[in-house]
Amino acid sequence: MTRLVDLSMPVHRDMMTFPRILPPTMLMYETWEEFAERIGAAEYGATWLTASYLIIQGDHVGTHCDAVKHLRGPDAPGPEGIPLEYCFSDGVVLDFRHKEYGGRIFPEDIDAALDKIGYQVKERDIVLIQTGASAYNDQQRYLTDHCGMTAEATRYLISKGVRLMGIDAVTFDPPVWAMFEQRHFWEAHRVMLDDDYWHLENLANLDQLPPHGFKLSVFPIKWMGTTAAPVRAVGIVDD
Repeated sequence: MTRLVDLSMPVHRDMMTFPRILPPTMLMYETWEEFAERIGAAEYGATWLTASYLIIQGDHVGTHCDAVKHLRGPDAPGPEGIPLEYCFSDGVVLDFRHKEYGGRIFPEDIDAALDKIGYQVKERDIVLIQTGASAYNDQQRYLTDHCGMTAEATRYLISKGVRLMGIDAVTFDPPVWAMFEQRHFWEAHRVMLDDDYWHLENLANLDQLPPHGFKLSVFPIKWMGTTAAPVRAVGIVDD
């Protein structure tokens, strides 16, 4: 039996977003009745047809995929440039919920997590970093209480053929307070300056997935010219 696991964060006006990233605005600009009136269908009895919303949302809101354009600048590929084969592949969950808040994940931590689940990463696996932060992604501490990846760990996974990674936290790196305290600033993100790798942020429900042996579907919307795009992330598990 196939089980589908929703790995995406709900998107709404009161959601938690990365500091200085505005939450989305969702504005109904035409009701069901207004649409029916405007197109002239109401006078024939079709008084209730469809409604329309205007959505104003940043490219780094909710569950999304960061493109290499995020770091490299205007001439680099955006969400439209990610190879589709990167977005549907075997998934692996590495559990770092034991790691201290603000902690940094290194290659030896990756190896220890893989040894724990008895798995060897292969080319084009999608590796998900579980910090546990999604359990409180509707609280302020979601922005502060998680660990994150280092450049070394990110490059280590790339060396094994991994091109897409993800995390159940607001950023792939440690939280902002830890960056300033430790003087390590967006090191995992900055790997994009040199390597073609992509990552997902604000994932949810990783505790509903097995450590491996499942598929992931994580296709970003084909937004053009942006540095990231929303993803409806789904785990496909054969129980």
